[in-house]
Amino acid sequence: MSSAAAQYKKQDGTVTVSADGKVVSWTSTTGAVPPLTITIADIGNLQQTPATSAKASIKIVVPESASQPSNFTFTFTSAAARDDQQTITALLRKWIEASKTQAPPTLAPAGGNGDSASAAMAMAQTVTAAAKDNEETYNDAKLLANLELQMSLLNTNPSLRQRFDRALAEKPDSVSLGQFSNQFWSTRVNMLRSHATERSQTTGTYNVLSVIKSQTVNGALTLSITKEQIELLFRQHPIVQKAYNENVPQLSETDFWERFFHSRLMKKLKGERILEKDVLDPKLDKYLQYDEAVDDSQQQMDSLPLFINIEGNEQNHSQKQGNRPDFTMNPANIEKAPILRVLNRMSEKMLKEVPHSDADRHAPVGLDEETYKELQLRDLQLADDDNRVVLKVQDQSKFFSTGQSVQSSTSAAAYTKRTPAQALSILQRDFGHINANQTKAAGVDVQATLGINDDSSSDEEEAAFKDKRKVGSKASRSAATFQVISAIRKRHLHDDDYAASKSLPISEQAKKLAISESVLDNLTMTHNTTVEFLHYFWAVFHSGDADRAGEVAKLIETLDKSLDRIKSVADAAEAERSVQVERYRREVDSYNQRSGKKKKFDSDNIKGGAKAVNQVAEPLLRAINAARTQYQNALQEQISQAGPLSGM
Repeated sequence: MSSAAAQYKKQDGTVTVSADGKVVSWTSTTGAVPPLTITIADIGNLQQTPATSAKASIKIVVPESASQPSNFTFTFTSAAARDDQQTITALLRKWIEASKTQAPPTLAPAGGNGDSASAAMAMAQTVTAAAKDNEETYNDAKLLANLELQMSLLNTNPSLRQRFDRALAEKPDSVSLGQFSNQFWSTRVNMLRSHATERSQTTGTYNVLSVIKSQTVNGALTLSITKEQIELLFRQHPIVQKAYNENVPQLSETDFWERFFHSRLMKKLKGERILEKDVLDPKLDKYLQYDEAVDDSQQQMDSLPLFINIEGNEQNHSQKQGNRPDFTMNPANIEKAPILRVLNRMSEKMLKEVPHSDADRHAPVGLDEETYKELQLRDLQLADDDNRVVLKVQDQSKFFSTGQSVQSSTSAAAYTKRTPAQALSILQRDFGHINANQTKAAGVDVQATLGINDDSSSDEEEAAFKDKRKVGSKASRSAATFQVISAIRKRHLHDDDYAASKSLPISEQAKKLAISESVLDNLTMTHNTTVEFLHYFWAVFHSGDADRAGEVAKLIETLDKSLDRIKSVADAAEAERSVQVERYRREVDSYNQRSGKKKKFDSDNIKGGAKAVNQVAEPLLRAINAARTQYQNALQEQISQAGPLSGM
């Protein structure tokens, strides 16, 4: 238990933190004010006056969701008031964190059959532990604490490694390496989980006989086989291992494999048809009578569910009566199509080694309750409950009323006030005006109706229609074209398709922006590091920890430096554009001197420069300004609140 002298509402008393960390209480020394008790688990925020303040105070904020929401301010009055403030604050923060991370209590088995209950509990824990093991492996906390996994991801992703190193080099000094690493990976937990899943996957088995092929080297036929391939061959075809164990002591290993890959046994295992002209081998041909299908069927008979066991169904319910099955369903001689049965048998072997994704391999064999319910024919049950979602609309008229459209234009709103007779009269008058100078054979000339004149000059139209631009004028059409093209280019520049932007080479991106690749690289790295600092700033800013106020200020300084870095990239791009403008000026002057014609020089023809950089970085600049504005508002609010608090 820890206590200190403190005032509450200008009344002297003692603030006490219980030894078990459950409550913090305050009692008055005079008894004029009733005692106060606050549950530490309900505390939402804890604030304290800075060291430069004249008084040492703490403010406990209890949110509205608690049993007694309010704000409590305690001012320490002893000679060592500052030390009391630090002690009480440290204790409160310790117990607040403990209450947030405290695990719920586990239920003990009830009395009575103690042994059977304990055995059942142990069995249940064993079953659930296997199910939760995989989930705990991909838990966010374990992924963030796995440094080896993070380094592996950085080594396999060069762009992410470059982004991490750049952000680490430009981080504020107040941010430790652990804090920076935790914040960096907290926004990329999905990448860590995906990389962990990728690392946990291994290469599955394959048909080894299909990949072992002979090659001709220097005119000689050679065969290369590895130790792993031999082990896989023995596992897939036990008859080969049996032949190896019985013949290798008499034959050398090289002779055995040479005879095997030219034998009839090899062709049978591959599913090829054995011909009369094939070479006979008395040591290996005796294994041709071995049937792998018999052994495989005996091994799978016990674990094969009956609802997919065709042979078991044939034994219980034969097809001897009724219509005869199609000829494709009748069993045929294995020698007619050996390759089909060999491939099917090999597929079964490979699937048998794949771990089950929907069941535990150590679970009891049989049909579980969930699978049994899935196999039930629910649509044939008479008393089946209706599981359809019922949509209840109380007032349907509001969905069809004319005044609910929030996107109606001004002209549409004006037409809604007119009667049908007025609208038809206006329409007839407009058509009469259009058809006044048109013949029936010629039809309607849209260009003449809109007043389009391709031979007109833009200067004349601007002078004639200075107050009101005509719809069909050349200037109006040019303005409309420019607006549409600008919208398309802006949309293409800020394309949200991430895959398309990644597939486009950096040279094409730089060419589209009319800047060099080096400037684009610097702009990309500046953007990436600034985004990292923005993520870290908002995480610290919304943490509510008063001790991290200095860290927020340092991050604001870092964001200000990011603005300077963006400006330096824009200056570099503008310097490159200035060189191109000067080159273009010399080309125009040279052309005018050679041809004797006057070619107009327009520097706007050279794109890129600072304008292109600022256009790309516009969303980032808005994000930085928003963060700075939020920080300044919060800082002014804290300063205004610190004044009344220090005067208490």
